Amino acid sequence: MTDTFNPGPDAVEIIEREECFRGFYRLDRFRLRHRQFSGAMGPVLSRELFIRHDAVCVLPYDAVTDSVVLIEQFRVGAMHKAVNPWLVELVAGLIDKDEEPEEVARREAEEEAGLQLTSLWPVTAYFPSPGGSDEFVHLFLGRCDSAGVGGIHGLEEEGEDIRVQVWPFEDALQAVRDGRINNAASIIALQWLALNRAEVRGLWG
Repeated sequence: MTDTFNPGPDAVEIIEREECFRGFYRLDRFRLRHRQFSGAMGPVLSRELFIRHDAVCVLPYDAVTDSVVLIEQFRVGAMHKAVNPWLVELVAGLIDKDEEPEEVARREAEEEAGLQLTSLWPVTAYFPSPGGSDEFVHLFLGRCDSAGVGGIHGLEEEGEDIRVQVWPFEDALQAVRDGRINNAASIIALQWLALNRAEVRGLWG
């Protein structure tokens, strides 16, 4: 087992912070240096940081039918790197006001998929891209009844155009295997459910 690096409060020295852009998101440029594994301070580095609200993602799961509810929508970040930039994803939203992650999960499930979640199971929380963004993601499994779920959802005033579909769990897991589902939160949640499905179905089925 390797030793964990435990930096102290003086491990990072911010020399300068410049706001480069502010819109819905923000981009700041830092000049900083940080302590190295040797214990010495390293050289001055220039780094841009993409500043985002923290996010909540939830995989709605019907344990009775062993089905998941997934959404599909256009994603500008995939526009030039995917054959089809309409990605199959989890229900998701940003924590952009004074809300707990669980509140966001329930609200977004209703707005994006017309779903009422009766229970939430915390899966994990993680940094999706800490090399250049401070975004932190709270990931949940949500208990739902998938009967009659589907259609087009989303808030018109936000330009959302979201198609909702119910997938047999095994079909969704196969879509991860063959690359049709290719975004981090969906892959993590579906693989977590594959590992824990017996326990979840025992409690929620």
